[in-house]
Amino acid sequence: MKSVRDIFKSKEYLLNEPEVEKLVEYCEELQDEIVDFKFQKTSNKELAMLDMLKEVIKGCNAIEKEQMEHERFGYEAPDYQSTISNLKNYIHSRCREEKIWL
Repeated sequence: MKSVRDIFKSKEYLLNEPEVEKLVEYCEELQDEIVDFKFQKTSNKELAMLDMLKEVIKGCNAIEKEQMEHERFGYEAPDYQSTISNLKNYIHSRCREEKIWL
C-alpha cells in the first residue's frame, strides 16, 4: 500500500495546496481507523479463542473428576467417545461463529 506522500512524490508542490492538505489529513485519519479496526478484529478473535480454551479446560477437568470418582467409588466410567465428539463439535461451532479458521 502506498502512502499519500508516495503518491505525490513526483509533484510535491501539490502537497502545499489547501485541498490536498485536507485530503492528506483525511487519508491519515482513515489509515489510523483501519489500523484500529484490524486491532479490534484481532483482539476479538483472541478473546473468543481464550474463552473457547477455558471451556475446553473446564470440560477436561470435569471428565478427569468423573474418572477419579469412577476409580474411587466404582461409578459408571465416563463416556469418552461422546465427550470427544461433543468437544470437537463445540470447537467447530465456536470457530464458525467467530470466523476462526483452523
